Amino acid sequence: MTRIVDHAAFIRAETRLLPVPHAPEISLHVAEEATALWQKTEDELEQMGLPPPFWAFAWAGGQALARYILDHSDLVRGRTVLDVASGSGLVAIAAAMAGAAEVQAADIDAFAAAAIAINAEANRVSVAPRLADLVGTDEGWDVVLTGDIFYERDIAARMWPWLAALEARGATVLIGDPGRSYLPKDKVEQIAQYRVQVTRELEDAEIKLSRVWRIRRD
Repeated sequence: MTRIVDHAAFIRAETRLLPVPHAPEISLHVAEEATALWQKTEDELEQMGLPPPFWAFAWAGGQALARYILDHSDLVRGRTVLDVASGSGLVAIAAAMAGAAEVQAADIDAFAAAAIAINAEANRVSVAPRLADLVGTDEGWDVVLTGDIFYERDIAARMWPWLAALEARGATVLIGDPGRSYLPKDKVEQIAQYRVQVTRELEDAEIKLSRVWRIRRD
């Protein structure tokens, strides 16, 4: 099986530009048939050079956070924003639409970086994709956003201290989450909740109650 070299061409071929259910102002290149792209065997994905395609879907936590940012543009207007574990770039695009001065969208997957660029172009906004692991760094961002990252224990254990440190030094950190297992709920407070439409093929329900959280400053 031929390894994928042209990430952008693969994304365009395997996805369709569709409005995001809970943030229809934004359109993303998403997999129309989730099983066709996601439920390939791990061997197939590895041979193709394709990590699990998180970038090909508008996940519930990201939809909730994007909606919140669009409805509360004062949080990002004129500020520097980092969307970490950006995937499709949904949250970063929302921040750019809401008037952020500069938006960076970081992911460790090269396909995600390509998807971010394609989706930002489709929505006519400026977002800088960053193919990098930024955990543990601090470039002085005013706002740090992330959605759907607390689904694995090891990822949560690595991400949380970094996010908490950014909040402690003065950044605004917001988290979109639909009830993933490893969000430390005793250390955050809810600021919004939404009933978000998702694909039943990847989630346990067609509607996910998804919340936006901020870190407690106790």
